[in-house]
Amino acid sequence: MEKQVLIIDDDPDYSEAIRAVIESKGYQADTAPNSEMGLMKLKNKKPDLIILDVMMETRDEGFNFARKLKKDEEYKAIPILMLTAIKESTGFDFKSEVGDDKWLPVDDYCDKLVKMEELMVKIEKLLHT
Repeated sequence: MEKQVLIIDDDPDYSEAIRAVIESKGYQADTAPNSEMGLMKLKNKKPDLIILDVMMETRDEGFNFARKLKKDEEYKAIPILMLTAIKESTGFDFKSEVGDDKWLPVDDYCDKLVKMEELMVKIEKLLHT
């Protein structure tokens, strides 16, 4: 069975670009423009990985959604790759906070300016751990 990836990002062009790359590697991918739609899709079909933006309807929506998922017994085992442009927007780099249960409970973190080859390495690592 193909691994499933859910991309939650409010930038449709970026989401579709990532989706195309993921699907070209033989995985299935779906997109959601915000955490509310992402949660609806999670309930319908639990993915093997979530790629999550931070700044969507609010500047911290992705942080709040990650915390919510990691507290939920049904979803806490799903790896989350935070993929965001927050560093370019705010100047803050959150890489050192990855894995902190209270602040940034995600499994990996990546800037949106990452090369697609590097992104796929992170995705494949998370899908196969």
